[in-house]
Amino acid sequence: MGSGALEIVAMCLGFIGLIGVAAITGLPMWRVTAFIGENIIVMETRWEGLWMNCFRQANIRMQCKVYDSLLILPPDLQAARGLMCCSLALAFFALIISAVGIQGTRCLKDDMHTKNIILIVGGCLFLLACITTLIPVSWTGNVIIRDFYNPQILDAQRRELGEALYIGWVTSAILFAAGVILLCRYVPRKQKEDEYYYTKGSVHSMPQPAVQRQPSSVYSKSQYV
Repeated sequence: MGSGALEIVAMCLGFIGLIGVAAITGLPMWRVTAFIGENIIVMETRWEGLWMNCFRQANIRMQCKVYDSLLILPPDLQAARGLMCCSLALAFFALIISAVGIQGTRCLKDDMHTKNIILIVGGCLFLLACITTLIPVSWTGNVIIRDFYNPQILDAQRRELGEALYIGWVTSAILFAAGVILLCRYVPRKQKEDEYYYTKGSVHSMPQPAVQRQPSSVYSKSQYV
């Protein structure tokens, strides 16, 4: 695969990661009702997300309500709100910055050094977006699993892992792959940059051949006078 193709693949992965981050930030399916114990209710399902909770019964459409206050959320979801918003911003800026630094764009086409710096900044932002996505998703998943096996918690209060958490883990892997590809592309591009400036400097440092000055016509005629 060519060098430019790898950067295009990284951009596509970064765009998919941005869509995934936006999806899991807005989806209410972080916590799902656990149907366990004697009081099994198969006719209704409850979801809890970062911004709202949803309730659905059989043959009735889903009804959602936005949280009245941030303080009613558990600590893991409160932290997840801020981290997911940061991840969304990081993934967006990483995609924009990386688009300027790849080889296919005409921005700063003659300045290879600046494009290489922009490329590595975009890769680092993708990795930061991966971390800020992985932390809240894994933290929430750990709390759900811990409470599920806690005997002091009632069966009605136990929850299961929602679909948004699984999407979050996949999205983190995609963002990580995009960042690693861009950072790995920096090394060969840096070598090409050094070779370019070395060749350019060698051409300017080569001694120029002396130019023989032709005698002027006036000086030539004066010899015959």
